[in-house]
Amino acid sequence: MKKITALFLLQILILSSVSMVLAQSSSEVLIKNATILTAAKGTLLNSDILISNGKIVKIGKGLTTTGRTIDATGKFVSPGIIDAHSHTMQDATNEVAFKVTSMTRIRDVLNPSEIGVYRALAGGVTAANLLHGSANPIGGLNSVVKFKWGKPVEDFVVADAPPGIKFALGENPKRQNPGAPARYPRTRMGTMEVIREMFVKARDYKQTWDDYRAGKNKVPPRRDIEIEPIVEILEGKRDVHCHGYRSDEHLNLLRLAEEFGFRIKVLQHALEAYKIAPEIAKHGAMASIFVDSWSYKLEAYDTIPYNAYILWKNGVNVSINSDSDERMRRLNLDAAKVMRYGGVPEQDSLQMITLNPAKQLGIDKRTGSVEVGKDADLVIWNAHPFSAYSKVEMTMIEGEVYFDIATDKEMRAKMAKERQDLEKAEPNRGSGTAPPPIPKERRKAHHDDADGHKDGGKN
Repeated sequence: MKKITALFLLQILILSSVSMVLAQSSSEVLIKNATILTAAKGTLLNSDILISNGKIVKIGKGLTTTGRTIDATGKFVSPGIIDAHSHTMQDATNEVAFKVTSMTRIRDVLNPSEIGVYRALAGGVTAANLLHGSANPIGGLNSVVKFKWGKPVEDFVVADAPPGIKFALGENPKRQNPGAPARYPRTRMGTMEVIREMFVKARDYKQTWDDYRAGKNKVPPRRDIEIEPIVEILEGKRDVHCHGYRSDEHLNLLRLAEEFGFRIKVLQHALEAYKIAPEIAKHGAMASIFVDSWSYKLEAYDTIPYNAYILWKNGVNVSINSDSDERMRRLNLDAAKVMRYGGVPEQDSLQMITLNPAKQLGIDKRTGSVEVGKDADLVIWNAHPFSAYSKVEMTMIEGEVYFDIATDKEMRAKMAKERQDLEKAEPNRGSGTAPPPIPKERRKAHHDDADGHKDGGKN
């Protein structure tokens, strides 16, 4: 046990020290001779990107700098990938006991040393929308982050991202998974009633505060942190990200929002969204979907790989999300599938993992595309990112390198040697005794559904 603990601490120490080295920035960085997939203004061949103080200041050919130069000849540069639906770096995802948990905050449970962050960077992911789970019709408050591995957790949070909240429809908020405690609601109509009731309460609560501020009442109302986020939705100050699969449920929510005078920002998962694409476009909502992840439970059976194409064709802003630490590292390949299923153009497909999620999270003015004035959140690939053979060679956030494949290889070799030295120095290990097994990490397919049940909460 002591040896396992020592190995774990050693791994954290090495990863942290390497990340701090990677994240050293100079005033200027120049990426030379790359094929630049801008995700906004087409593809630029043999072009340069000049970065200063974390921002893209010039894009062109023949640029020079007195700072660091990175030769990207024969390589591709894309914007950093943005995952619009993630549960990475959370010490807790679901608060199950109550039907409404709008008073909880994901910001309070962020773990900056979660290894999934480093793996995401190795897959070119630079930012994510960290959401509460789907155990409640109205869940907790979200947190939009950039994956600044090795930095304090305060540096991860994107301070100017619009605040959001998680809603959920379907099987999960009904709490009908095996072993789940009995709790209202138990049906889809009950789920809609819970949401409607909260908006009625919020409307009344807002009126009492409006009356107090207008001088009609001298005694201030009692503050209610459960209702306050719902009032912010009515005031257009907080975005709704709603988990759901079936089109009838998402359509019901769109109608409810219109009844109360606000708009749903993003329909999450939305596997049947193709059935109501014109209605989604008319409402002004966006959709964040899986491409071909389906059949893992009954309400996911009606998805089709042409979902993204049909939504795109109807003018809906579409992003591709992971809801999984593992799928997050392959979002570039999910975007490639959209070209295969429906023939979505290359740049539009790339936007589904870069600029479109940036718009969904309200951070597109600073990231999501390679444009002058935006943050230098960039990925250097050894081949086109839509190729199954492509690898990330370097990932930057605001001009600082947070993943470098060459440094990663050096780190792995160093860790292997340190591990061998520790094993040789183990005083309690008898001759011929096999080393104790290293604990295996438990990985879930869809963290959104995870609630601690034996089946992982997937069904």
